[in-house]
Amino acid sequence: MTSPTPAQPSATSTPSLTERRKAATRMEIARAAAALFVRRGLRATRAEDIAQAAGIAPRTFYRYFATKEEAVSPLYAVGADRWTQAVRDAPAELPVPQALEHALRHTLTPGAGVSEASWEWARTLVRLAISNPALRKVWAEVCHESEAKLAEALAQRSGTDNVAAHNFAAAVAAASVRVAVETWATGDAPADGPQGPAAQALRNLDALRNFPWEDITEV
Repeated sequence: MTSPTPAQPSATSTPSLTERRKAATRMEIARAAAALFVRRGLRATRAEDIAQAAGIAPRTFYRYFATKEEAVSPLYAVGADRWTQAVRDAPAELPVPQALEHALRHTLTPGAGVSEASWEWARTLVRLAISNPALRKVWAEVCHESEAKLAEALAQRSGTDNVAAHNFAAAVAAASVRVAVETWATGDAPADGPQGPAAQALRNLDALRNFPWEDITEV
């Protein structure tokens, strides 16, 4: 009798307790860094200040982040990850344009995915990224990683392996969201109004209505 083949771990297996603790620590550091950046300003905040505010030793801080600017990357990433997951979770029968719109409404509308107060924090952090070269590099890296994850989500929806096409489609969709968020962040409009990130992102996608989403993601 042949013994059963051991099950291979799934790529989406549940994170271990150690991984969850590390992720929680990273987020605690990120929130401490963001609070100090907003209160004191980026220039006046040291990595040691962030470590103290997070209740950790400076050496522990540097185990997680190489610079003080990198410390807020988890906060940038959480929104991008939520948007990508919403694309994955959109009803399977929706074509790509409608799936993207569904995900936008789910993640960029205040109260649906993130509270109004959290959006004001996001506005401040994006403004800092736009005005500071070191922080802008962190923001750009998070956006780039978000594109790669979105490309994977589009590939899963299409069931094809055209990597170049998925990367291109993801770049177009991600740029629509990034430009919307950055444009909103530079002004004072509320997050839930016609100039909010969701409304602007939806308009950006609408401008791409003739973009051959299905041809690109299914070839």
